[in-house]
Amino acid sequence: MLSIRDFWRRHRRKLFVTVGVIGSGYLLYKLYEFTYKLESLEKELASQRENDELLKAQMQAHFENIQKISDSITLPHAMHDLSSRIAEQLDLSQLLERLIKGKGQLNTFTSTEKLELWDRLKILSFTRMAFSVWAMTVLNLYIRVQVNILGRYLYIDTARSLGSTHLLEGADVLDREAQQKFLGSIDYFFNCGVPNLISDMEASTKEVLKGKQLRDYFNTTVLQNTIIHILDTFMSMRSPYHWVNYMMPENTKSWQKPSSSDGTVLSDFTKFDQLMVETQAVLASAEFGNVVEISLKTVVDTLVEDMGAQYGGGILASGVPLAKVLPQVAHMCPFLLEEPSKNQFIQVIKNIPEVELFFTLLYSNMTTS
Repeated sequence: MLSIRDFWRRHRRKLFVTVGVIGSGYLLYKLYEFTYKLESLEKELASQRENDELLKAQMQAHFENIQKISDSITLPHAMHDLSSRIAEQLDLSQLLERLIKGKGQLNTFTSTEKLELWDRLKILSFTRMAFSVWAMTVLNLYIRVQVNILGRYLYIDTARSLGSTHLLEGADVLDREAQQKFLGSIDYFFNCGVPNLISDMEASTKEVLKGKQLRDYFNTTVLQNTIIHILDTFMSMRSPYHWVNYMMPENTKSWQKPSSSDGTVLSDFTKFDQLMVETQAVLASAEFGNVVEISLKTVVDTLVEDMGAQYGGGILASGVPLAKVLPQVAHMCPFLLEEPSKNQFIQVIKNIPEVELFFTLLYSNMTTS
């Protein structure tokens, strides 16, 4: 015991110095290690910020590109097909020729026959206008839904190429065949949806116009309310969002990812199926329904305003007989179906704030799995 005390008295200064040196060295090592880790973390964060900024820039570029694809490629083709279908199935020329022929010759038609022809012209003219407004508007919005969903997958490809796999767990790259098949699915509307749509739109037109006579005075307000009433009647037919079935097969509503008993997704559920499910979910949403409603009203407002300006310097504002309004109704329909670069109504829809917001959110929030 005395030897330990004696050793401590003789060497405690050396021991303090030794412990101090060792402790300082350890602290310096830990400080160096912390500084190194901090610098590495700062570099990693800077690299991540740079990567995030690049992703945002790429995402914005993709978003702008797919809007251009819609306006310059997909939509012009669809509008051309729509115009052709309307010209074939809602043709007014033969009816007008019969009326003109009857006007130039005595005793060609009885008064009852002439009244029936005029009544048919009334129904067909407003059916054609209401159909053109609805089809142009919804077809425009539908195609933009398609290209925005595809744009999301372009974003996935870009993020993968930048190594951001943590953002894309479980996401599959969309192959070109699925893309083409998906964009080509719009043919369903022209082949199957258009005939039923025309029939239902004509039924709605008859319901709204059944009490209106050719001698009744129409001004811009009455005309606007009449078109809106036809569209509202059509949209409220049968079940909510029944009109989605004109754009897509009805059984799409029941499509779900098929899975086995252990919960794994079966392989026969393709990426095309996923695209269709996502599209159907968007079209059946309350948000899209609101966008459709706002767009239809805006198009009708613009259309009636243009008609008033073109109709004899505003004579329509004070009111004219319905019989004199019908030629103007027929005259305005082709303007609704012009190619997108010349179509002011498509541009009007595109510039609606609610529409811009809807598609921005659709593109940025679309699920990837």
